[in-house]
Amino acid sequence: MHQRYLEVRRLGRVGYAESLELQKQLEAAVIAERRTDYLLLLEHPHTFTLGRRSKDGGVLATAEVLRSLGVEVFEINRGGKVTYHGLGQLVGYPIVSLSPDREDVHKYVRDIEEVLIRTMADFGIDAFRIEGLTGVHTADGKVAAIGVHIKRWVTTHGFALNVNTDLSYYNWIIACEGEPVTSMDKLLGRDVDMAEVEDRIEANFRDVFGVTTGAAAA
Repeated sequence: MHQRYLEVRRLGRVGYAESLELQKQLEAAVIAERRTDYLLLLEHPHTFTLGRRSKDGGVLATAEVLRSLGVEVFEINRGGKVTYHGLGQLVGYPIVSLSPDREDVHKYVRDIEEVLIRTMADFGIDAFRIEGLTGVHTADGKVAAIGVHIKRWVTTHGFALNVNTDLSYYNWIIACEGEPVTSMDKLLGRDVDMAEVEDRIEANFRDVFGVTTGAAAA
């Protein structure tokens, strides 16, 4: 098994443009070295992102309404359609090399889903996949969206998990396949500690991807 090391960075609140730049820097480093992988965990200010499968009309609000809501809009190179990022949502950007032993895009997406499904189980939430759709779902709606980009078998972009998210922002977009959305706080009936969710995401990511900590690991 190819030994891999994972550096997890918990960045707090980060602007979307800044996160794109950081991903680009780390992507270049991983492509060059293929020794250390990264997992960025953060929150964004209110943002709508349009993936490669977006068409005009995915954002229902006018530019004027978006400005009044304080929302930025970005067109980006991940797969998928329109999604929302905002406060109370945990965003994860794995910048990992799938080469030489994991060169399977579908398996990578399923593994990200597995990390999220295990994390939901840690909080007593029954979450699952839906055949033909990407992301993680519950009986009350989709709790996490996934959209990835891969260059020379190095991943960028990632997942967005609704923790204590204001779901009203989804009213302004046609998200993904148009399915209903939910959040952990709505499902559990209480605010959820973001740091606790990050702990479980990190532990489950290490288990599913078989990674160790730091360059000094055995």
